[in-house]
Amino acid sequence: MKTPIAITSIASFSALGKTTNEVWTEYLNPRTLILEKKIGEHLNFVAPLSDDLIKEVQLLRNSESKYKSLDNSVLYAILASREAVKNAGWNDSEFGVNIGSSRGATELFEKHHQEFLETGKTPTLASPTTTLGNISTWVAHDLKSKGPDLSHSITCSTALHALLNGMAWMQAGMADRFLVGGSEAPLTAFTIAQMQALKIYANAKNCLPELGEWACRALDLTKTKNTMVLGEGAAMACLELGEKPNALGYVTGFGYATDDLQHSISITDEAECFQKSMKMALQNVSLEEVDVIVMHAPGTIKGDKSEYKAIEKLFGKKMPMLTTNKWKVGHTFGASGMLNIEMAILMMQYQQFIGVPFVTEQNPRKVIRNVLINAVGFGGNAVSILLSKS
Repeated sequence: MKTPIAITSIASFSALGKTTNEVWTEYLNPRTLILEKKIGEHLNFVAPLSDDLIKEVQLLRNSESKYKSLDNSVLYAILASREAVKNAGWNDSEFGVNIGSSRGATELFEKHHQEFLETGKTPTLASPTTTLGNISTWVAHDLKSKGPDLSHSITCSTALHALLNGMAWMQAGMADRFLVGGSEAPLTAFTIAQMQALKIYANAKNCLPELGEWACRALDLTKTKNTMVLGEGAAMACLELGEKPNALGYVTGFGYATDDLQHSISITDEAECFQKSMKMALQNVSLEEVDVIVMHAPGTIKGDKSEYKAIEKLFGKKMPMLTTNKWKVGHTFGASGMLNIEMAILMMQYQQFIGVPFVTEQNPRKVIRNVLINAVGFGGNAVSILLSKS
């Protein structure tokens, strides 16, 4: 790293809540936020926003006519971004925006397509409100940002790629501050049907009598069924160049790699992409210094096992504590990596490890100083970020 990159604020808008206190309180509660809800014509396991947050989205939508035509993915991003910028104390507009999404305006696109099938026509704003760049553009407009605004989609590693992009602009001297993150609103019948077609979605409850029922068994390496569940929301981080008194943590390592494709939706058995991305992120620290890894762990048999094998291959007997949040909040696709960053920062801030209730942690650490965060998308596009306590 040429110059330290500080994270001076992080904010999210998901089933976990919207404030840092709400999110941390929810992490301390060993319950899942996944429930059965009717999506389209069928009941499915999902991790939706609370009724209070849904009301907040509606308030934003109805506050001005310009918001009425926007997809939830844009509105979630606006709400999370406002909070992040406020918490960072950014009172001017001199910052860039990079917010990605795996699916973008899924619900709105499906709605407009259905209207087209029925009438042969589309609304005037159908195209501009369903383009992927719409998220960053609207956030930049809402916050009156004067810096660059850009969007991208690299499936489930999108948010961590946004962080990489922001860092690259800053290290190149093209910006001093960047708002980065991801937003996703994928709880639609068509999106869930796509996951079910891949045979990776949870379709039956897996019950442990002493713990309750867990639809998503992320990080459980003994499971015999795929148990991925979708969630929704947005998460944003404020990046600043150099050491800052209000830093929540620093990015001290980063890595990225892509598997040689063996299948269009999977990664290799030992997740070679993760081995490479983690090794690159940790090139300036010893393995013993890594206290926790927040895994991607989507709740699928192959996804969880391959990532675990990659960690085992790299760390050997020096395994750090392992965790994931997808058993609790579901898989939020393009937003998931930044929700993982938020979880890592909170564990460092409160010096408390948040594990998976049905997985026994074998390597407890007394102090949490360095946390490695993983994310990977379809086809094996991995990113690993090392965060260190400020």
